[in-house]
Amino acid sequence: MPMMRDFDAPEFRERYDCPLPLGCFCSKAGTEFRLWAPTAQAVTLRLYDAGDGGTFRLETALVRQDRGLWCYATAENWDGAYYDYLITVDGVARPTADPYARACCLNGERSMVLDLARTDPPGWDTDKAPALPPETVIYEIHVKDFSWDPASGVPEQYRGKFKALSLENTTLNGDGEHPTCLAYLKRLGVTHVQLMPAFDYGSVDEGGAPDQFNWGYDPVNYNVPEGSYSADPRHGQVRVREMKEAIQALHKNGLRVVMDVVYNHTYHADSWLERTVPGYYYRHNADGSASDGSGCGNDLATERSMCTRYILDSVLYWAEEYHIDGFRFDLMGLLDTDLMNVIRRALDQRFGPGEKLMLGEPWSAGATAARPGTVLADKAGMSCLDRHIAAFSDNIRDAVKGSLWSADAKGFVNGGGLDPARLVNCVRGWAYGPEAVGKAPSQTVAYLSCHDDWTLWDKLVYTSGARDFTACPPGLLRQNRLAAALLFACQGHLFMLSGEEFARTKLGLKNTYNAPLTVNRLDWSRAWENRALVDYYRGLIALRKGLPGLTDKSDRAGQRVLSVSAHGDNCAAILLDNSGPGSPWTRLLLAFNAGDWGITLPLPTGAWDVLADGNSSFLWQNPASVAGQASVPPVSALILGQR
Repeated sequence: MPMMRDFDAPEFRERYDCPLPLGCFCSKAGTEFRLWAPTAQAVTLRLYDAGDGGTFRLETALVRQDRGLWCYATAENWDGAYYDYLITVDGVARPTADPYARACCLNGERSMVLDLARTDPPGWDTDKAPALPPETVIYEIHVKDFSWDPASGVPEQYRGKFKALSLENTTLNGDGEHPTCLAYLKRLGVTHVQLMPAFDYGSVDEGGAPDQFNWGYDPVNYNVPEGSYSADPRHGQVRVREMKEAIQALHKNGLRVVMDVVYNHTYHADSWLERTVPGYYYRHNADGSASDGSGCGNDLATERSMCTRYILDSVLYWAEEYHIDGFRFDLMGLLDTDLMNVIRRALDQRFGPGEKLMLGEPWSAGATAARPGTVLADKAGMSCLDRHIAAFSDNIRDAVKGSLWSADAKGFVNGGGLDPARLVNCVRGWAYGPEAVGKAPSQTVAYLSCHDDWTLWDKLVYTSGARDFTACPPGLLRQNRLAAALLFACQGHLFMLSGEEFARTKLGLKNTYNAPLTVNRLDWSRAWENRALVDYYRGLIALRKGLPGLTDKSDRAGQRVLSVSAHGDNCAAILLDNSGPGSPWTRLLLAFNAGDWGITLPLPTGAWDVLADGNSSFLWQNPASVAGQASVPPVSALILGQR
């Protein structure tokens, strides 16, 4: 019977969708290989002693079974062996690594047989995430730039590695006094660490110079940790064990772990997926050319059932094998809403409702050739997503600091003026402007900067007219504090770029995906030079965790906004219902003054506790009381609570 190639035809799905687990499975009971390749005429397994070169151990044919499945099994434990496949489609044989591989050699050209149980660090069977926090505060890091700075106190051999995330007591230049890395995060009070892509990516040579850098949005092996972050990328089991050790250490220190995942495209269109089932896993335009909504030359066809299955299996694998606590989906606007909801349901069923976090970018880099009728998970598709799938709010970002499309564009904190309606929509969190409105703040990620585009500090420098990004003038530090206070007053999940809290600069560069580490690395000396700003963030984080008016993620949270009032051209006040368990304050009054002169703010009847102002975010620990009116100095915030 001729092979059907209409991959979107119901008949193809009915005949070839395969429910069985796929990949290589190795244990004491033996080793089994399972590959889904419905268009193949033959599949040959090739086994090697080494990741490159080495002795050729075996060449044997896989046996074709129903539903496009090819299999080979042996009673031997082949742990540590390397392998690839030779797949014949339409008479042409092409080598490929296993798209379902759990381990690989240097740079991922060969897959590796791995007995996963042997990679577990001591105590891994009892490792678990800290309890779900009362609020989500996500801190985005890149494994390499997090610890590359010699001032981090991390031993040289561990800098830029998974190992650095396992070190609990590093200090600035080893002085024993000023915490860095993991100890710093614990002190800061964030709840989640988000790892920029930590799967195997292709834009860095794992055997090359140690100071190579790339953000890593270039997937090669989706289910394998990145080798350049390991102490020994030539032996595939090392990266697996060391990533587990890093996650275990983060959990031990009270931090949940979010993984940045890139299921919208692959590094090259000639990927292991393409070599296994040519044409199936990618979208194509009507003329047969590759769809490029990712801006990276290809788009995965996530709406096709076995592509959906591949991505779902990958997410569940990271959650189960590596104990990952959440997933940030790159260019989620290229993924379909059915896929996202399937993932949400599966995570809830296996781990409990809401236990695993899901968030993503509700946009793409361009139009994509999705199958007609596909609803994409962009802003327009938010209403079709589960209420516990969140999206980044560029509306909040741009309202606070100015549009990212122009360096000189200003927002509220840096002289862009006041739009009370836009400001209150920021606080409500779930508002996405004219494109769509989410169901609740649980669907919103409020943020000011991330790895993309300018850091918050660099944006403030540009809009000030200055070009000295390393200096920290008091006026810009006040703008940074005001921006932080606005961010922490938004309903929704909170997200921070690492170093945002100490005025992180990338020297004015907007897109540093492959810039040198001298630009990208976290400057731990700057963290302590700007420790007053760090402490301001730290106090806001601690305060927010006890304010139900801001942490409420329900669809009723918007009703907590009782009133909004403008005071002059650059000051606004928002009154919030803060009732709820554990809070001594039943109402909040949030005032934000971006002007160059102070404002006298009339207060609602009664006494109000001063919880935070433009100088200190720790006033709530021993609050003074005000009544009648309060002063809001220039470029500052005032947070009041009424008992």
